Amino acid sequence: MKAVSNIAKFSLYSLAFVLVVLFFAYITFKLLSFSRTVDVPDLSGKSLVEVNELLSKKGLNLKIEGEDYDADVPAGHIIRQDLPFGSRVKEQRSIRVFVSKGPRVQSVPSVVGESLDKAESVLLKNGLKVAKVIRVHSTSAEKDRVIAQKPAPGEKITEKVTLVVSSGPYEAIYYCPDFQGMIKQEAEQLAEKLGLKVSITGSGETVKSQKPKPGTQVKTGDAVYLILEGE
Repeated sequence: MKAVSNIAKFSLYSLAFVLVVLFFAYITFKLLSFSRTVDVPDLSGKSLVEVNELLSKKGLNLKIEGEDYDADVPAGHIIRQDLPFGSRVKEQRSIRVFVSKGPRVQSVPSVVGESLDKAESVLLKNGLKVAKVIRVHSTSAEKDRVIAQKPAPGEKITEKVTLVVSSGPYEAIYYCPDFQGMIKQEAEQLAEKLGLKVSITGSGETVKSQKPKPGTQVKTGDAVYLILEGE
């Protein structure tokens, strides 16, 4: 009988223990389920000090997930967050963020006046990329020369650069003049004025013949071959 009584007592104690555990589990669940729900604030572009204050007021925690270069966000400020602005979360939730290390480059070199190929090479060596090339006609800059850049040295740093590049002057189409009978210097001056390239053969001073013939359609940049009388 005594053994039966002990077994009964043990069963009662066990049952009581289980009931107590279930009771506290229920209370804990209720407390957690009634935790305050808050909105996730917008942290983008803010400093770590500002972010910490914002999250503390909301009962949220800050967790720095990593760092990355960003030319638009100052060093020590937030680039992005794991939960979007306006999300509803329970208090004590950790919000993970990525922090800016600032721009990868510290200055933008000047490439104005350089050829497009050289400008791209210089920028690449400085950790920059040519994002866009805008071509415009120019009478003062030869073809494929950089006329302007954005950003210029001293302006806000960005890792992508836009270049304005010369396409050379507009092509003018006209009839080839008659160089025959002109002295060498006059012919050269006229060809230069018209934007024609001149190739001269012979040792005399007067133009004997030419190619193309007078009256033939030519355009800026075309070559004219002149033969002097003394050839």
